[in-house]
Parts: sequence; structure tokens; C-alpha cells
Amino acid sequence: MSKKGRGGRTSGISKEALTEQITAVLSKSPEQGFNYKQLAKRLNIDDSHERQMISEILRELTKKNTLQEIHQGKYRIRQPHGYVTGTVDLTRSGYGFISTEDLDDDVFVSAKNLKTALHGDKVKVWLYAKRKGARPEGEVVEIIERSRTTFVGTVEVMPNFAFLIPDNKNMPFDLFIPTSKLNGAKQGQKAVAKVVEWDPKSKNPVAEIINVLGFPGLNDTEMHAILAEFELPYNFTDEVVEDAEKIAGGITEQDIKSRRDFRNVPTFTIDPADAKDFDDAISLRQLESGNWEAGVHIADVTHYVREGSLVEDEAKQRATSIYLVDRVVPMLPEKLSNNVCSLSPEEDKLTYSAVFELNDKSEVINEWFGRTVINSDRRFSYGEAQVVIDTGKGDMKEQVLVLHRLAQQLRTKRFASGAFAFEKTEIKFDLDESGKPVGIKFREMGTSNQLVEEFMLLANRHVAEYVGKKLHGKTFVYRIHDKPDPEKISNFSHFITRFGYNLVNDEKTSLPKAMNKLLRSVEGKKEQNIIETLALRSMAKAIYSTDNIGHYGLSFKHYTHFTSPIRRYPDMMVHRLLTSYLAQENAGTTDKYKKLCDHSSKMERLAAEAERASVKYKQVEYMSDKTGKVFEGVISGVTEWGIYVEIIENQCEGMIHIRELADDFYEYDEENYCIKGRSTGKVYTLGDRVNIEVVKADLQKKQLDYRLA
Repeated sequence: MSKKGRGGRTSGISKEALTEQITAVLSKSPEQGFNYKQLAKRLNIDDSHERQMISEILRELTKKNTLQEIHQGKYRIRQPHGYVTGTVDLTRSGYGFISTEDLDDDVFVSAKNLKTALHGDKVKVWLYAKRKGARPEGEVVEIIERSRTTFVGTVEVMPNFAFLIPDNKNMPFDLFIPTSKLNGAKQGQKAVAKVVEWDPKSKNPVAEIINVLGFPGLNDTEMHAILAEFELPYNFTDEVVEDAEKIAGGITEQDIKSRRDFRNVPTFTIDPADAKDFDDAISLRQLESGNWEAGVHIADVTHYVREGSLVEDEAKQRATSIYLVDRVVPMLPEKLSNNVCSLSPEEDKLTYSAVFELNDKSEVINEWFGRTVINSDRRFSYGEAQVVIDTGKGDMKEQVLVLHRLAQQLRTKRFASGAFAFEKTEIKFDLDESGKPVGIKFREMGTSNQLVEEFMLLANRHVAEYVGKKLHGKTFVYRIHDKPDPEKISNFSHFITRFGYNLVNDEKTSLPKAMNKLLRSVEGKKEQNIIETLALRSMAKAIYSTDNIGHYGLSFKHYTHFTSPIRRYPDMMVHRLLTSYLAQENAGTTDKYKKLCDHSSKMERLAAEAERASVKYKQVEYMSDKTGKVFEGVISGVTEWGIYVEIIENQCEGMIHIRELADDFYEYDEENYCIKGRSTGKVYTLGDRVNIEVVKADLQKKQLDYRLA
């Protein structure tokens, strides 16, 4: 027999039924807000368990964007009526979907109702009356903000006018170019065009050529085209270069007197063999107590680059250096990045340092932060430092070997506390004089890399702890990393069972420990790259923020970027903030730094996308003379239009179009990451090993086509 509440209402209602009743009440009064007590009264609920369930349901529906919390604990329905704002996701066919926080579903907008809105634009949309069970539909009534006005493409010249055919897959319209606006661009050249006018009645926007990149296939043309596609710079203006040239690079007696002097302490740098800028050095000496004093010395960029200068404004806008396959596009002009600020050996250099007293167990006994002057004794490449570690012989062997031992202890502690051991393989190309790839290799990460990494992490963490703990409440720039989405981890865990692996993540085994065990077990296996790639995709992305939530991947409660101000603007912000706090001065407003963090995160993302695009282009270029050749590969992606295969020996990924699988009619099974033959039952699934033949290498589309061999 069921129990009755005092109001006569039967208790024991299911959560699903109660959710429906709450939604019905809120939908009848869309403008009115309700708290859980008011809803309980409306629903005649007096049972304490069910009242608690109402609170849980309200929070869950708010997370799903079904409800809006208008005041603390007070909710109302998100009513899809009238206007909504959102971002355009444009398809190749010309129609679009508007993603908006106001609705659970994206809004469909036909091509004629987009009113010239393009991919990524922020728009205002009028919603049509919704048919039951149908997707929301509407029309764009205002373009609030254009995501971009410039496009990269190929010039097609006609007798009386021209077009730019955009490279961007999300741009379905060619740009009309009047002949007077070609600015020297010739037939077939790649160029950048800017949209200057677009009458909604016209099919094509009107544009002008603002930069001619050159003929397709030339290395500089293609690298500049990639940068322009992501609206990233590839040179400095004359004004910025002139401003940099005015910066005095000398060191005065006053500079030295105002700093802690490390010039007589054994100091060295370790960098890639082809590096041109050195923004970090490490020093070591033994103290009378027997403990070790390890100094992490960072180029003092903010001593030279003053706020309000043209160089500062340019660095702020760029926010990061960009590393393409064949070049670095620096954040700072060459005079600063490769000369004045770079910690070249046997030269006095101004630095900003984090100095630690460590015992033999790598425990931090004391720490000090401040401005210093150093003179590096030796510039090591990673390979040279590795030889010293492996053989125990060579320059500065005492310092290198002690720091190596301390670094390995720091590393062991970090993983024991729950850090992830992601070390994605980095592709390197052997390029000839013209920039054409003649070979592909993979960068090895040795213990010399780990030596540098651990001491940079130590400095970054302790600077963040100093401000976050000791100066609690002060504005600061943190590098944060959120916990992963449980659904992504679940999907990843399900996927790896196909290779015979399990991600044991329970009360006894934390996710980091389970993931690290998995990564160790795939090392050297053919499926290593695909599993590492998908593991990384299951994680959240690290960003810059003034709100510290810690760094999940590193298992640090406080973390920042302090160690690379030559190539990252957030490090310059950290140096300036730390300087203010050490001098007991106030810093800028949190709002100012929040905006700069958002901008820096955005520019970092664009730079990473450009870097990936340059790798993809060089992979396609490398494979362009290998049509007809057969390689062993692993299925790295499955879609309704075909399967992606990554060649094991060089990691070049291409597609086998579903139309190439002529032996059957194949259907896409999204849930099981596979396509399946309707008649034969043959299955191609993520992770399967297959032999492929190279059919086509399309440099224009940065695309490789394969077929089963």
C-alpha cells in the first residue's frame, strides 16, 4: 500500500514523471520564476524526499539549458519564442544552423534566409512557430558581428571581372572582384581578399584583393596562405620593427646593482638544435648546508618591452609565436627574440628568476623570486645534454647529472600525485632547399627534455602558489585545466576494448593512474598514435584564466606560465603582475586581465590550428609522388562518407571514400565506430589494420585519397 503525504498527495513518484510535471508548471507561466517550495506547493507535494528531488531536477534542467536561474534558487523556463542570438554553422550546401544558448537544439536557417551571414558570424534570428517534433527554424534578421571579412583563395580572372575561389571549406560563395580591385593579382595566383560590400539580393559578395601571396605550390605561398587563412600575421610592419630597433640592448651598472648577481654560478641552456631564441636557463650550486640551489632564469622581456609601446601592442595582439613546419613566426621582432632577450652563452643577460633551495629528495626548503643577471656557460642541444646524462661525461657533467637526478625525483612525485603522462609524438620533416619534404621522422623525448620540463614546471607552479596562496585574492593569470567530460571518457574507454585494453577507473584506481598505465602499455605498438590521439581528445583543453580551478592534467592546484615570455604573452603578464606584488604595488583590474586571458587562449588555439594545417600540407606534399604505392595503415576515423586511415610508418592520414568500397553497400554505425556491409556483414572499424594504396594527393585541399590495396 502506498503512503500518503499530509496534503493527500501520493508519494513515490518517479523522477521522470516529476520532471515532466515541473516542466509543465513552468511552461504554463513562462515569464514567472519559481523556487522549489513554490513548485512543491503547486504540485501539492509535502514529502521531504520529493521536495529534495525537486531541487535536484531544477539544477539538472538548468545545466541542460532547459531552465534559467533568474535569482539564486529561482527558476523559469527558457521559452523559445521571438528572437534568439547565436553563431552560424554554415554548410557547403549554403544553408546553416544557429547554435544558441537559449535553446537545446540548433536553429535551421535556409540559404535564402541567412541574409549574407557566414560561418562563425554572431547573428540575431527570428524563430518561426515550431511544429511539434520538428527542429526549430528561423531567419537571420541582423548580423551582430562578423567572424571574418578576409578570405584566402585562388584568383580566376575573366575579361571584365574576376573571382576569388576561397580555400575555406565553410565558405560556399565565390568573391566577386572588380578588375580595378585586383591590385596586381594574376590568373591562378593565391591571394587574400577582403569583403567590402554584399547586397543581400546578390549571390556573391564584392571584395578587393589586399595581398597577393604568389603561385600555388611554392613553399612561401602555401605557408603564408595557411597563416592568412587563420588571420595570423607573417611579418612585422616597418613601424613595429623601427620601434624594436630603438630599444637599447645594453646592460648598465645600475641594472646590475638592482639585481641579484648569478654570473659566477654555473649556468646553462638546453634547447632544440635548431633553436634561435633561448628564453630559459638553469643554474646549480651546492650550499654550505649540503642542499642544492637551483635557479630557473627566464629572459626579462618586460624590462625591454614597455607597456604602451608599439612592440608591446603587437605582442599583445599576437599573444604567441607560431611554429609552422618550416619556420617560426615570432611574437617579438628578431632583434628582441633572437638577440637582446635571448640567453646566448658567454654574454651577460638580464633575467627574471625563480630560485629554489632543494634537499637531496627534491623537497623545496626555500624559494625566492626576483630580477637577476646571469652569464650562461654553455648552450646544450637536447642531444648533447642527453649524451652527458647517458655517459656521465662531458661539459658541466656535475651540474647536469645532479639536476637530472633531482628532475627525475620531481617527475616521480608528480605522477604519484595524479599527473597524466601524455607525451604525444611530434612529427619532424626533412626539407630540401625549396621547402619540399624529402623525409619524415619523429622527435624523441629523452631525459634531457624531462630535466628542462620538470624545472620549468617547478617554477611555474611555485610562482602561481606564491600569488594564489600567500597573496590570496590578488589578480593573476593562471593556466587552468578542467576535469574531462565523463561521457568522453566513457566513449574512449569503450573504444579501446577493441584493441584488448581496459581503462580501469574505479574507487581504487584514479583516472590519471589508469590512463598512465594504458599509455605505458601501448608504447611501441602500432595502435600507439591513435590511442594517444583519442586519449588527448577526451581531455579538456588548457586555457588562461584569472579564475583558478587548478590544472587537472598536471595535478597542480596552482599553475601559471612564467617561463617563456619571448614566445607567450601570458608569461609577460605574469612577470608584470609578479613585479607589482613583489614591490607591494597594485596591479591592473581583473576585468582587464580576464579579457587578455580570453584573447591569449583564442590566439593559442588559432596558432595550433595553423601549425596542424602546415603539417597536413607537408604530409600531402610528401605523399604526392607516391601514388600507386601500398602502405600498412590503421583506421583512425569512421564517418558516413568513408573511413580515414593513418599510415603506420609516417602517420600520413587519408580517406577511403565509401564509394571506393564497391564490394557491398556499407552503412555507418556511429555507436560502434564502424561501417558494415549490408550483404556480406563485413565490418571496418576504428583501429583495424588495413593495407592501402595511395590514389591522389590534393595539395589545394590538403587531402589524401586512398583505396584498399
